[in-house]
Amino acid sequence: MADNEATRRTRSSAVYVISVAAELSGMHPQTLRIYERRGLVEPARTQGGNRRYSDADIAILRRISELTSEGMNLEGIRRVMHLEAENVRLRTELEQAREIALHAIAEAERSQAAGVRAAAGGGLVPLRQAVAVFGKRPSIFDRD
Repeated sequence: MADNEATRRTRSSAVYVISVAAELSGMHPQTLRIYERRGLVEPARTQGGNRRYSDADIAILRRISELTSEGMNLEGIRRVMHLEAENVRLRTELEQAREIALHAIAEAERSQAAGVRAAAGGGLVPLRQAVAVFGKRPSIFDRD
């Protein structure tokens, strides 16, 4: 494979046959078939029905291998992987919300600075504030 061909191949390109994917992940091909039946990995299929694994699939298989070596069963692995994916999604969403908030804060600060400049030029009138005392009725004759 040429260098520029390798750089064009993305992480999600399904290029590995099952024997290569098994070797790269350190598993037996039958184990990959079992994981597919259990829904832990979903390799692409050719028109002829042959499995093709991507770099992302290999990473998933390696993660499954790590979790099984820690003594986790397949249902536990499925749950962990679902939670990890949800965590990534939520972190992305949080980062987007932070960017929106920072933009809104910057915009509010720019608006406030523009308001202060306008007030200095006589554009805004200061608001008089009154203090109310509980139990005492304000009177129009009281001095501020």
